[in-house]
Amino acid sequence: MPDFIYNGKIYYNPVEFAMDQIGGTWKMPILWRLKGRKMRYSELQKDIPHITQKMLSTQLKELEKNGFITKKVFPTVPPKTEYALTAKGKRAIAVITVIREYGLELMKESGTTHRSAGE
Repeated sequence: MPDFIYNGKIYYNPVEFAMDQIGGTWKMPILWRLKGRKMRYSELQKDIPHITQKMLSTQLKELEKNGFITKKVFPTVPPKTEYALTAKGKRAIAVITVIREYGLELMKESGTTHRSAGE
């Protein structure tokens, strides 16, 4: 496959492109938590150990920009913000499920135990 450019970045294959969209330490855990429900910013922060406010905010903005999630702001005091998966985000869950299962298999093979916190 020939190289291609998207948003000023050169990609060498579709896997690299997909991983840039949903890869990294935090994007998949965010999407995973939104798979069955809408969540507020504070709920996501409490549910994802070790993520900073700045990183959560940055990742949510990127996921929204790339069309994986929607952000709904309610005009209340204090403001209430909810995040939910889009159709594109729901399609990504199938990929994340496969990667997660593979990761669990690799962990088992290496003798690493699985902890539910930070999943």
